[in-house]
Amino acid sequence: MEGLLPDLEVVRKDFPILSRVLADGRPLVYLDSANTSQKPQVVIDTMVDHLERHNANIARAMHQLGAESTAAYEAARDKVSAFLGAPDRDEVVFTKNITEGLNLLANTLVWPGQHQVGPGDEIVITEMEHHSNIVPWQLLCERTGATLRWFGITDDGHLDLSNIDELVTERTKVVSLVWVSNMLGTVNPIDAIARRAHEVGALVVVDAAQAAPQLPIDLAAMPVEERPDVLGFTGHKTVGPTGIGVLWARRDMLDQLPPFLGGGEMIETVTMERSTYAPVPHKFEAGTPPIVEAVGLGAAVDYLSGLGMDNVHRHEQAVTAYALAGLATVPGLRVFGPLDATQRGGAVSFEIPGIHPHDVATVLDSRGIAVRAGHSCTKPTHARFGVQSTTRMSSYLYTTPAEIDALIDGLEYTRSYFKLG
Repeated sequence: MEGLLPDLEVVRKDFPILSRVLADGRPLVYLDSANTSQKPQVVIDTMVDHLERHNANIARAMHQLGAESTAAYEAARDKVSAFLGAPDRDEVVFTKNITEGLNLLANTLVWPGQHQVGPGDEIVITEMEHHSNIVPWQLLCERTGATLRWFGITDDGHLDLSNIDELVTERTKVVSLVWVSNMLGTVNPIDAIARRAHEVGALVVVDAAQAAPQLPIDLAAMPVEERPDVLGFTGHKTVGPTGIGVLWARRDMLDQLPPFLGGGEMIETVTMERSTYAPVPHKFEAGTPPIVEAVGLGAAVDYLSGLGMDNVHRHEQAVTAYALAGLATVPGLRVFGPLDATQRGGAVSFEIPGIHPHDVATVLDSRGIAVRAGHSCTKPTHARFGVQSTTRMSSYLYTTPAEIDALIDGLEYTRSYFKLG
């Protein structure tokens, strides 16, 4: 199939879990990568090596192991910076996930300063956000008296930008949106939205949790007016470990914001009367950080860069197009979001009328096929389309057409199991 990664079977061998045979003798068909990606052997080995040979706390232990651990941790920051095309490596802040990064912003923007949010101000999000990009902004509005507004969604799963000039105004302080929807798969036009937001002086925050695993990102190459002010992603969706995330933000903005958490290593000096703070990024990395997780993330982005993110993106589009064509053959099945693979990522949510999504997932699981069922942490998006929950398949760089065939066969079996024909 055109667009698939070259040597796909060789790539699959990099991921040891994909060779697992389940208890009933069936091979594992993993179609839940939007939930969490599988990990290549190089990431596993890099983390084990760090724990076996270099384990020590960073930036404080005055011995050889401490120096090695600190070097590995900061090398991971360099690798992530290169992966994002960040203008300055010190703009990369390690968090435990994108959720923590968004909460960092929503909590520090209440402090006096150039970007302070207060009564009468507005925060703009979208109806297709993950709960992680809704709840922190709701809490910010509750604390400050600001107003939360949002873009709607068209029937075909795109953002409704028809009222962008009325929605994003001089009252707007922040526009925060997902780049690639984890439910609809929609790839949003962050460039056009950023242009409008910057016209009125608003900050642009992009949740790239689903974008970073599959889209090439080069922040420095983006025109300034189209570049986000803040972008975050989470390591475990980018073939890295859990417990590590990335928040990139403009250096001048990070310099202005106060710390989010107080404690060790985020300080310059502490007296009983007052404290002063370390420069960024350390100002936002209080306490012992997720050291081995950061090292693992560095290995993960090296792995993705070695494959080439353009190649990963083409593979995702090819597999997604194949999946959409296959799903269209299942009687009664309804796909949510764009039906054109060039307009979406690899997460495809669907329903089969008459069968609860949990039942669909359970039957598929009995055949060795792993998918997600539920609201995918996007209750407002589901409500927009009049459903409580959906089944979601999500492919990634290791997904094969044969696995999509297994899914379609499994869905046909599910229909017959529930006597739908």
